[in-house]
Amino acid sequence: MQAQAIPIILDGHDLIACAQTGTGKTAAYLIPAFQRLIGKGQDKVRMLVLAPTRELALQIEANAQALTYFTDLSSAVIFGGKDSAYWDDQKKALVNGCDLIVATPGRLITHMMLGYVDFSGLEILVLDEADKMLDMGFYPDIMSIISQLPPVRQTLMFSATMPPKIRKMASEIMKTPKEVSLAISKPAAGIKQMAYMAYDEQKIPLIEHILREREVESMIIFASSKISVDRITRQLKKLNYPVESLHSDKSQEERQAALRAFENREYRIIIGTDVLSRGIDIDNLSHVLNYDVPHDAEDYVHRVGRTARASSTGEAITFISPDDMGKFALIERLIEQDVVKLPAPEEMGESPVYDPTRRSPGRGFGRGGSGQRSGGGGGDRRGGGGGRSNDGNRREGSGGQRRGGPRRDGRPGQENRPRNQGPANTDSPVAQNPVTGGVPPVNAEGEAVKKKKRKKRKPRPRPEGGQPPVNS
Repeated sequence: MQAQAIPIILDGHDLIACAQTGTGKTAAYLIPAFQRLIGKGQDKVRMLVLAPTRELALQIEANAQALTYFTDLSSAVIFGGKDSAYWDDQKKALVNGCDLIVATPGRLITHMMLGYVDFSGLEILVLDEADKMLDMGFYPDIMSIISQLPPVRQTLMFSATMPPKIRKMASEIMKTPKEVSLAISKPAAGIKQMAYMAYDEQKIPLIEHILREREVESMIIFASSKISVDRITRQLKKLNYPVESLHSDKSQEERQAALRAFENREYRIIIGTDVLSRGIDIDNLSHVLNYDVPHDAEDYVHRVGRTARASSTGEAITFISPDDMGKFALIERLIEQDVVKLPAPEEMGESPVYDPTRRSPGRGFGRGGSGQRSGGGGGDRRGGGGGRSNDGNRREGSGGQRRGGPRRDGRPGQENRPRNQGPANTDSPVAQNPVTGGVPPVNAEGEAVKKKKRKKRKPRPRPEGGQPPVNS
C-alpha cells in the first residue's frame, strides 16, 4: 500500500485506497502528507483526518507524533469525553492552529457549531476507515464538515471495503481521484482461520479448552453486544482468568487504561465489541476469537485482521451456533475460502451440524421455523404466517406451538401439546385466523365459553365548582 500510495499523494492527486486491515494504510498517508507540510508552518489547521472511533483517532495521532518527533510539525486529537480538560485542550488546538487535527466527526461538529473553528488554511483531508464511518451513520456529519472546508484541497479516502455508498461519496467530494486496491476484503495470508460448531452453553467451556490446549500469548474476544461483553467478562473472571472488557459505555480513561494494560501484558485476554476491530494495532497479538459471528461479513475481516499484522502470523477462531450458520456462509463467500470447522470436544456434549442453508430467526421468518421469502413456520409460542414460494403462489404457514418445534438454539423441542381441548368455535375470528390458530376456552361439558361483557361504570357526579369529592 505504501509503495503505491505515497508517490500519488506526493504528486498532489486525490486518492481512493482500498486494502485489508494491517497493510500500513496510516503511514501510507501520514508520511507523504508530512513531507508536503514540513517547513511551511502557519497558525491554522493544515491537515484534517477523520476517523470513526476514539481508539483509532488516538492511535493515528500517536503515529503522527512518532513520525514528527524531530520536526516542527504539531498535532492534536479531537474526540468525545466527559472530562472538561479534554474539551479545553481541543479548543485550544483548534483556535491557535495545528498542522494536523485527528478527529471523530461527532465531536468536531460540536466544536464547529460554536463558531471558533477556522479551516481556511486546510490543505489535506483524509477519511480513514471511510466505510466504517458510513456504517456508523456519520455521513451527514462528514458532509457538513466538508461543506466548510476550502474547495481547493487534496482529499484522500482509505477504506477496507468499497461498497457503492463509498463510490457515491467519493464522486461528491473528490476530483478525478487515483485508485489503489489491494486484496479487497481478504484476511492476511498469515492468519490461520478455523471455527468450532457450538451451542451457546458450550462457548465458555470451549474458551477454557482453547486456553488450555493452545499457546495463547494474547487474545481479543469479540462479542456482538455490550451486554454479551460484560457477561463473558464476569464468567471468565469467576474462573480466575485475568481479563478486561472494553466497549463504548466505558469512559475514555477506562478504555485507554484497559488497552495500555493489555499491551503491557498485565493480562492476556481483552473482551470487546467491534470498537476494537478498526485500526487498533497491538503488537504480537497471537489469537482473535469471535464469540459471536459478526452481523456483517466485512466486520469478520476487520476482527481477524487484529492478528498477523505486518507479515506476522496468528490464529482466528470463530464459534458458530445454529443461528449463525447462514451468516458464516456469507463470510466464506466474501473471503472466497472455506474455513475448517471442528466440533466441540466430546466431553462438552453433542455439537450442532453445520448447515449453511439455515437462516437466522427474524428478518421476515417465523420464530423457530423457516418460510419462503416471507412468513414461516411456527416454532416458539407464536406460529408462523404464510409464505410465498418461488413460483409466486402463497402457501399457508403452520399454526403456533407453545412448546413444540425446534428451540432457538437449534435443538429439538418437546412434544406439541395444544393449550385447550374441545371443539373450536369456528365462528370466532381467532379460530379463523391462520396465523394465531387459537382455540377458545371450553367448560367441563366441552361447550365453548363466551366472554362476559364488562359493564361500563357511570362517572360519579362532581359537586359544584368542578372539584372532586373528598372525605372527611
